[in-house]
Amino acid sequence: MSIPDPTASSVLGMPLWLWALVCVLIMFVLFQFYYWLGRKLGERLYESRLGRKIGRHRILKVENLVRRRGAVAVFGCFWVPVLRHTLPSCAGVIRISYPWYVVASALGALLWTPPWVVGGYAVIWAWLQVAARSPVLAVIALAVAVPAVVALFAWRRRRRRAAPEPVQSETTSAGLPS
Repeated sequence: MSIPDPTASSVLGMPLWLWALVCVLIMFVLFQFYYWLGRKLGERLYESRLGRKIGRHRILKVENLVRRRGAVAVFGCFWVPVLRHTLPSCAGVIRISYPWYVVASALGALLWTPPWVVGGYAVIWAWLQVAARSPVLAVIALAVAVPAVVALFAWRRRRRRAAPEPVQSETTSAGLPS
C-alpha cells in the first residue's frame, strides 16, 4: 500500500488546501459579523432571548475577560467552544480596538480552522477506507461512535444543569450596581 499524495486530496473536486482556506475566510468573516452585531446592538444584545438564556452574570464574566485581555482573549476564544461565538459580540459591545480585533481574529481563524478541516477530512477518509474494505466494520464503528458522542453531550449537559447557579446582583456592563 502506498502513501497517498496529500496535495491530491480533494472534496467535491476542490483541493483540500482550498477548502481549508475557504473555511478560514468563513470563520474570519463570521467573527467580523459577531463584532459588528455586538457593536450595533449594544446592551440590547443582552436583553435578547439568547442573552437572557446565557445569563447576565456569564456575559459580564466574558466582558471582564475581554477588558482584561483584549485581543489575546479574542485570539484564545477560538479554542473554547462557547466563547468562540459569544466573546466576539461582547468585544463589539464594549468596543475594543477594532484593528487589534481584526488581527487577533485573523490569526485565530488562520491557526484554529485548518487542523479541524484536515482532521475532519482525515476521519471521514479513514472511515470511508474502512467501509470500502469491510462495510460491517464501518457500521459497527458508527454504531459505537454515535452513541458515545451522544452520551458525552448528554452527560455534560446534565452536569452543567446540576451545577448551582451563582447568585449575583444585577450590574451594568461597567460592573456597577444598577
